[in-house]
Amino acid sequence: MEPLSADEIRRSFVNSTKSQVKAIALPSRFTELPWESLDFLGWRDAKAPNRGYLVVQRDGGVTGIAVSTQTSGAARRFAGLCDLCNTAHHVSDVALFAARRAGSAGREGNTVGMYMCADLACSLYIRGLRELDLPQGETATPDVRAERLTNRLETFVRRVLS
Repeated sequence: MEPLSADEIRRSFVNSTKSQVKAIALPSRFTELPWESLDFLGWRDAKAPNRGYLVVQRDGGVTGIAVSTQTSGAARRFAGLCDLCNTAHHVSDVALFAARRAGSAGREGNTVGMYMCADLACSLYIRGLRELDLPQGETATPDVRAERLTNRLETFVRRVLS
């Protein structure tokens, strides 16, 4: 992913009001992000843990999507799978994120959802840059996994935009 400025990120959101965009807290250590290892920029809001953000570089520009989730309660011993990167986690480390659809559909309350890594760090997991607690059955290379992630993310973005 190419580095983005704070202004570029804020201008990219398609499912948020101007006041919501103004209130977005950028990721901690924003200036130190490993852009070269990211397929998308994803982070949880430190001030509002039920909110998260995805910023995706696509043909024709950058698309930002605000998502929300509920806090997961106590940790359980079961496994969960991220629908974006197909990484297995403890079930409490996977969350259902909902995104308000863009435009009139979103204003009418329509949302789309997807199970994702709770910390939105899919890019780091598929490259082995963040530790996993569970054994993985994936044998594909990080490049193949990144391509799959990009395709799944594009499908999610299109659902938000449609």
